[in-house]
Amino acid sequence: MVHAAAMAQGKKRPAVPPPDGGWGWMIVAGCFMVTVCTRAVTRCISIFFVEFQMHFGRDYSGTAWIHSLVDCTTMLCAPLGSFIGNRLSCRVAVILGGFLSSIGLVLSSFATSLEYLYLTLGVLTGVGFALCYTPAIAMVGSYFCERKAMAYGIAMSGSGIGTFILAPVVQLLIEQYSWRGALLILGGVVSNLCVCGALLRPITLTEEEEAGGLAPLDSECGYGVKSQATSTLEEPLPISGQGRRCFQSMREYRFLLMPDFLMLAVSFLFLASGCSLPFVYLVPYALDVGVSHHQAAFLMSILGVIDIVGNITFGWLVDRRYLKKYRNVCYMIAVGMEGLCCLFIPLLRTFALLVPFSVLYGYFDGAYVALIPVVTSDIVGTTNLSSALGIVYFLHAIPYLLSPPIGGWLVDTTGTYTATFFLSGFALISSSLVISTVTGIRHCRRTQKHRQNNKDTGPKQETCQTSTQPQVKR
Repeated sequence: MVHAAAMAQGKKRPAVPPPDGGWGWMIVAGCFMVTVCTRAVTRCISIFFVEFQMHFGRDYSGTAWIHSLVDCTTMLCAPLGSFIGNRLSCRVAVILGGFLSSIGLVLSSFATSLEYLYLTLGVLTGVGFALCYTPAIAMVGSYFCERKAMAYGIAMSGSGIGTFILAPVVQLLIEQYSWRGALLILGGVVSNLCVCGALLRPITLTEEEEAGGLAPLDSECGYGVKSQATSTLEEPLPISGQGRRCFQSMREYRFLLMPDFLMLAVSFLFLASGCSLPFVYLVPYALDVGVSHHQAAFLMSILGVIDIVGNITFGWLVDRRYLKKYRNVCYMIAVGMEGLCCLFIPLLRTFALLVPFSVLYGYFDGAYVALIPVVTSDIVGTTNLSSALGIVYFLHAIPYLLSPPIGGWLVDTTGTYTATFFLSGFALISSSLVISTVTGIRHCRRTQKHRQNNKDTGPKQETCQTSTQPQVKR
């Protein structure tokens, strides 16, 4: 009743900032488990590689497509997850995705051919992961402002921690129950995504300004979400149902016309082209320079553990008051340092020299992964974050699919890994340079706007003073 009266009078109710805690930590826990059940399980699928190859008698290339399809489908269908999350709710999207991915893994345990696995494990499970991943990440941004980077660091660390725990567990399951039994059990584990989805309770941050109006956007935290009560009471637009849906979609994706977001998208294309190559070729390079199999595998373990440290500690650092204004700069430094590490790999030809590389690359990799949603939110705002993340992860799909084969082609052509790591390094540095360009342009724009405001307010103040002086004399 009170809300309806306020709506009728066109009054604006006060904006409520994100809680930065409370149920938000349950959202972080749910997102953490989503990253465990999606990204960590995707990495662990490579453990089944030899089993699939031996059982179906197929070559390396044919078997490798299973992992590529899961990863690529997850990223390609990320906008679909955003669309369902915006139209229905993030909770519905994650529960539906958990059901599909669990069914895909269970059906894969009955596979009779590699093509069967392409469909069930590659496509069906990948689509399910896509419906879960983006909405869960977007929900964290809705609940946090002051501690946003740290919250994302904890949530995104599920990928590294999950891989560290699940990898030996999956290997043990294969030894005890064969690959079919292991996939069946993984299907049961992944079904817990439905429980994670139930935790994603929608949040109401602001009341809209007036009937049919847009919620205000906070300049620092980027929040501006209309409440559910408001959306049910707002007046219908004077257009048809189809036209209203088109108009709504245009509003959700209007950030695509923002120059800053377009530059950010170009940066992500370079980033995705370079970031996966060291994970694929670090162990083969280590073996090529004479490092033992055990030590080469240990390099990947170091990289994975330090990745977790980078997720959490860098997110905590960026949330400090003196660094919060420079999130884009911190992200740019993390990506640039990662690129520099790749350029120095050809000079590192012993295990003792490759260990510092694993530490540095793993730390900065975890750092930038935790900041991707934060940097995106700073540009498009929390209201459009879910849709924007869908586009961002969609842009990762094709580079993820193509960059490892291109890196392998360079190794076959040149006979060394130098060109492959140089490709990775230059791609990451290019990504950092694009981000620096965006940051510089935004800084110049703010400076120019500030100067213009000072010029505009100066004459008004003088006029006000001259007009008030006679009144003082009277």
